[in-house]
Amino acid sequence: MLYYAFRVMRESRSLNIFVGIMIFIAMWIFVSQVLEMKLLGAILEKLVGVGVIAVVVIFQDDIRKFLYNLGAHKRAKALLRFFATRHSSERDETMLKKSIMPIVMATMSMAKGKVGALIVVERNFPLDDIVATGEAINADVNQRLIENIFFKNSPLHDGAMVISDHRIKAAGCILPVSHNLDIPKELGLRHRAALGMSQESDAVCIVVSEETGGISIAHRGQFMLRLSGEELESRLTELMRE
Repeated sequence: MLYYAFRVMRESRSLNIFVGIMIFIAMWIFVSQVLEMKLLGAILEKLVGVGVIAVVVIFQDDIRKFLYNLGAHKRAKALLRFFATRHSSERDETMLKKSIMPIVMATMSMAKGKVGALIVVERNFPLDDIVATGEAINADVNQRLIENIFFKNSPLHDGAMVISDHRIKAAGCILPVSHNLDIPKELGLRHRAALGMSQESDAVCIVVSEETGGISIAHRGQFMLRLSGEELESRLTELMRE
């Protein structure tokens, strides 16, 4: 648990804040216990008491992500699968195939015409806050609809599309942008947004480059670049089954 907490804080750049809090607590202990400055120690103690609430507010996203990572561990997911029925698994597999193929076909078509696109496929981590930033659609996953939304003259062209529960939930959504300095210079803002989304959730983010027509996937803070249609289908199927 300590390792997962450290990794989440390091990825979200909250580690420096945590270190600062630890230094403040060490100062409080030193002042009150070693120097025996009772008045100053009492004042710092009150600040620490209020600081507990402040820590929860500051780290609310990190706490949520930590608890999610804990619940998304392979053993926890295996336990959930143990209670799942075979019927529901077969039904989900059928729905998965029906939703993946339109995404793949639309992505290949847009890549051929060098039409920029950013598609976020929700997995276990809910993306209701991201959906709320865009225009609600709530339609079946359809190749033509995806292409029309990302058409260059469309008002929703620049935002991200969110697909959840095998349906297009919203388009024109705003994603968190990654500030990772290791991203190659040739990758644009869509790729940074996809990487940022993949760092904050377990979503699968598909990017079509407007400059090169290249197809990429961002997942768990990692890029899979220059994918073919067959590779995209294979990767999507594999990731959505996890």
